[in-house]
Amino acid sequence: MANKKINRLVTQIRENLGFFLWLTFGIFLYVLFFQPFPLDHFDFNNRLLFVAGFVAIIFFFVVTIRSVFRAIAQTKYSQTDDELLFSYACGFFIFLLSTTALSFYLRYVGKVDISFYVIFKLALICMVSPVVLNIFDKYQDLRFQNTILLKEKENVLKEIARYENDYLTQMVEFNSEYGTDQLNLPVAEVILLRSADNYVEIIYGEGNSTKKKLIRNTLKTLEKQLRPFPNFVRCHRTSIVNTNEIEKLNRKFNSHQLQLRHFDEPVPVSRQYLLKIRESL
Repeated sequence: MANKKINRLVTQIRENLGFFLWLTFGIFLYVLFFQPFPLDHFDFNNRLLFVAGFVAIIFFFVVTIRSVFRAIAQTKYSQTDDELLFSYACGFFIFLLSTTALSFYLRYVGKVDISFYVIFKLALICMVSPVVLNIFDKYQDLRFQNTILLKEKENVLKEIARYENDYLTQMVEFNSEYGTDQLNLPVAEVILLRSADNYVEIIYGEGNSTKKKLIRNTLKTLEKQLRPFPNFVRCHRTSIVNTNEIEKLNRKFNSHQLQLRHFDEPVPVSRQYLLKIRESL
């Protein structure tokens, strides 16, 4: 367990070190070229050394507080709210300690007269690191969430593909009332079942054509045979429809009708089954 924590700490420092260097290098260029503090008493070489020491202090606090201390605390706090609060706490300590340390650095190393205006500019510069790091945190969190969502999407697509393969290969057997006649069909090819007096008309696809078959039985009995297949829904007292064949639900005055992909005739939908049809869509 201790080795995992150490490996996690080393990995986090290694991953973020490049970003920390770029951040402090940006501050280095700003202080060097815009000279927010009076450094005219230094020649160019000494000015370079002074600015390098300036950003080295910021880099030190960023690395120690942000990487070491934060990584250790993350082993104890796993909840998102705790991590967010801890991120703000890290930013606060980076700002506070770097501002304090750099105030002494400016005064005793840079020989800069400390005034309210100097402290104000110093505070703004020291605020850059916490703000940028907080944005970086949120960006990393979004990337992490995006990775999780992509994995979930991939798993869902695999489940859908597996379901579709099972769906295409499953067979359903329709038997007549006295067992004298039967019809075996792939579930995917069954379009519609509707009652016709003492018979049930089974409408199914075969190749590019649509065929019909009369089975002497009741629609209620065949509905029981279709219970293992959730894609078959009763839409009317006279009809059971394959929901994968539904293209559109149309409303005409006070009635509803289904438009199917491979069957031209509209299929009526009664009010008592309307909610089930809408749920299946």
